[in-house]
Amino acid sequence: MTKGTNFKRRTVVKAIAASSLLPLLGSNLIGCSDNNNNGQSPPPEVPAIAAEFLHGVASGDPLSDRVIIWTRVTPESEGQVIVAWEIALDEQFSSIVNSGEGTTDASVDYTVKVDVDGLDANTSYYYRFTVGERTSATAKTKTAPTGATAEAAFAVVSCANYPAGFFNVYRELANQEFDAVLHLGDYLYEYGQGGYATERAEEFDRVPQPSHEMLTLEDYRTRYAQYRGDEDLQAAHAAHPFILVWDDHEVANDSWREGADNHDPETEGEFSERKAAAIQAWYEWLPVRPPSNTLEIIYRQLPYGDLVNLLMLDTRLIGRDEQNTYPDFVNGGSIDVDATRMAINDSTRALLGSEQMAWLKGQLTDSSARWQVLGQQVLMARLHLPSSIMEALDPSIAGEDFVAEGTAALLAALNAKNTPPEERTPEQQAILDSAIPYNLDAWDGYNFEREELLNHAMQVGSKVVTLAGDTHNAWASQLSTEAGDIVGVEFAASSVTSPGLEVALGPDLALGLAPLVIPLIDDLRYTNFINRGYLKVHFTMEVVTASWTYVSNIDSTSYTLIAEEFKEISVDAEDLLIS
Repeated sequence: MTKGTNFKRRTVVKAIAASSLLPLLGSNLIGCSDNNNNGQSPPPEVPAIAAEFLHGVASGDPLSDRVIIWTRVTPESEGQVIVAWEIALDEQFSSIVNSGEGTTDASVDYTVKVDVDGLDANTSYYYRFTVGERTSATAKTKTAPTGATAEAAFAVVSCANYPAGFFNVYRELANQEFDAVLHLGDYLYEYGQGGYATERAEEFDRVPQPSHEMLTLEDYRTRYAQYRGDEDLQAAHAAHPFILVWDDHEVANDSWREGADNHDPETEGEFSERKAAAIQAWYEWLPVRPPSNTLEIIYRQLPYGDLVNLLMLDTRLIGRDEQNTYPDFVNGGSIDVDATRMAINDSTRALLGSEQMAWLKGQLTDSSARWQVLGQQVLMARLHLPSSIMEALDPSIAGEDFVAEGTAALLAALNAKNTPPEERTPEQQAILDSAIPYNLDAWDGYNFEREELLNHAMQVGSKVVTLAGDTHNAWASQLSTEAGDIVGVEFAASSVTSPGLEVALGPDLALGLAPLVIPLIDDLRYTNFINRGYLKVHFTMEVVTASWTYVSNIDSTSYTLIAEEFKEISVDAEDLLIS
């Protein structure tokens, strides 16, 4: 099939419902008519403008009968660009099942979305776009299954900081087989040159664009364009459908419903305006199906037959109250444990918010799928450490000799933990009784909502698997209520490039810390504080298996995979215990 073929004259291979080219105009969704011989009018005649495909193609949000396909065109002149698309069962496009065309323009940064419907369940398809004589790369996508489903496998990634290093993890994803890639946020970072993790940006030729911190819609669009110009990221998108949610850095560090730690209203304007710009650019540049009501709602269901009920959540923007920080609870140079616990158990503080919580509880109640899988941003597991360790680990309150102080506190806590309860001294017991959250930005800082959710899941018999990103480190934990009931498991990915504890503590200390922390935290079973990589979760009716794949480095485009002795964890569906 030659480039530049007139898609209006094609006969659709099978009868299907209409699929539309869906650009976003501001906060509104505009559906342009397609050309599938289905009785709709063709788009108005517009002058032919040539354009290139510099940012790849992508697909996302697969359902059993439809999937979003995406591209972005770079026009040679301003105006509307006619973009044609086609999707087929084979890479040679001899079995086309749908095609059409529509227009895009500067109002949506020349991005293009098509919600292609009428597809078969659990089927791989190939798609591409054309402008005039130019055709995009060919990419592959896959629809979700229906009914009895024997297995499903997902890659899980998060935290890709462009100036911090090369996207070798994305390159590795492109070389593997998955049903879909779950991206749990921090697809990009807002900082300018000189900000977080940009120390080697010039050396890597990965200086952020724009060079200043993102604030305006144009800033966010420019940064997405830079990220989407990366060949490894393009390859990952071309190989798999992505299912995405945002975290904080898509807007600004430590975002919450009405603000962010990295936003100053006095010098940077209203946070609501910045958030709106960030959200618009996110929808423009990513293969996400826009909601029917408000663009701020990204929590949604994507079922995979009777095996997996995938529930993507927003723990960052839609309902979150401002997170607490440990300096808020320092009293006389030490953390006030009682005040901390009072704050995290405050029944008025929300992470999901009442509407999202009600939706999620309803999904758990109504679902008959084997596994209830929550794709979300932050750690849900209970990860508490003695306050003396937290005082040394938290950079905002730690002293200059935090390594020595933290090591001493850690050894004292381990000694107390390893002493039989009947033999512990009052001082040892006091150390263990002082345990407080490792991360107040995670579910640990919003315990009331977590207890509400976990107890509901237990009552309706859900087998819960939560997936998380955010921390730049890998984790595996049991999910338990305060009463000690096991409700499920949590698996967390490390990062694509963003630095983990190996930078904050040094690689030797971070490597040695992991095996020492695990015995101190009752629900924790595995962690990795030093490597960049991705998580794979594989589901069957009997078992869910998690495995972590790490790359040897992100300092160059040459890398190897790291073989780790303890990299795979299985969970039996009956007892939900990590083995």
